[in-house]
Amino acid sequence: MLAMRYLRSRRKEAFISVIAGFSFVGIMLGVATLIIVMAVMNGFRGQLLEKILGINGHMVVQPIDTPLTDYAEVTERIAAIRGVRLAMPFTEGQVLASGPSGAFGTLVRGVMRNDLERMPLIAGTIRQGSLDGFDEGEGIAIGIRLAQNLGIAAGDRVTLVSPKGSVTALGTTPRVKAYVVAAIFEIGMSEYDSTFVFMPFAEAQIYFNTPEVASAIDVFVDDPDRVGEMRDEVGTAAGRPNVISDWRQRNVTFFAALEVERNVMFLILTLIVLVAALNIVSGMTMLVKDKGHDIAILRTMGASRGSILRIFLITGASIGVVGTIAGFCLGLLVCLNIESIRQFISWLTSTELFSPELYYLSRLPADVNVGETLSILAMAMALSFLATLYPAWRAAKLDPVEALRYE
Repeated sequence: MLAMRYLRSRRKEAFISVIAGFSFVGIMLGVATLIIVMAVMNGFRGQLLEKILGINGHMVVQPIDTPLTDYAEVTERIAAIRGVRLAMPFTEGQVLASGPSGAFGTLVRGVMRNDLERMPLIAGTIRQGSLDGFDEGEGIAIGIRLAQNLGIAAGDRVTLVSPKGSVTALGTTPRVKAYVVAAIFEIGMSEYDSTFVFMPFAEAQIYFNTPEVASAIDVFVDDPDRVGEMRDEVGTAAGRPNVISDWRQRNVTFFAALEVERNVMFLILTLIVLVAALNIVSGMTMLVKDKGHDIAILRTMGASRGSILRIFLITGASIGVVGTIAGFCLGLLVCLNIESIRQFISWLTSTELFSPELYYLSRLPADVNVGETLSILAMAMALSFLATLYPAWRAAKLDPVEALRYE
């Protein structure tokens, strides 16, 4: 009762209540900011990992010494391994795609229709056209951003120019061929939506002058974290000289940079909560000084030092606890509506917030990690509690005789 009474503002103590209010707002905003930023960074990492591993194999088996002409047999042996979800041969090359609106560099990957349909990021995100008859015809599937850049739609033709064409007496001539766009997909990662072109496997072999040969074999596994354990088994099952690279090796720099940025952001934003906790120290110290007369009267009436300590601990800690809970609610509310908030701010400022060209993703993701959020809440409450210890100790040590002498 006394602790709550000391928190209520009276005219003489208005300044102390203002400091307590600032402390509450500081902790609330600090906790909310930490939750939002960490959730966005978790979502960002998770979405990138999902997109990258959804279109590129968890392991890539590449031939050495001799071309991969026995890709069918090698693929069958690898697919039989327990834990392998999909093994698919492919052939690929870089080309120049030309349309009514311009020409852009792209990566053409030749795959079989059955394999393409087992990739949810492609088969499940078709926005125009379809994959029907993909293997039989000469139709291709392209990303939606590439289609927009070229100014084409499903059913239109796009011209592909490859520098590796036919060899003549005058040298190698570029290969130029027009293809019908059978399907347009939207992965949701701008770099892939503006770069990838999928072509029928047999047609890609002809186009790149590599008949009966595959560039490599993509291997998708049930548990991407177990690729290290499965490398040797996959290499042995291939039954031919090969080199295997997994997703961790290919993206180690990228994900390491994300992890460093995430840790640094956590440390920097923790300072917001720390500053708010220091405000509690100053506010509580002033409150103890202002309540010196009250403390002395309580002591002379029989209140123990422990009772005085608990009164001011509850007073200071309640600011931190309520601020932390309010920050958690605010942070969770923002995380659940992060995309709507982004769109509203973009509309309000007439600018594109979180540009897909810069951040790769077309939507702002937020993934609230329960363990991480609990750690943030525990950290905020611990700092708030520690901030009240010194002022409460000062109040408990106050000599009632000295306090009343100067009243």
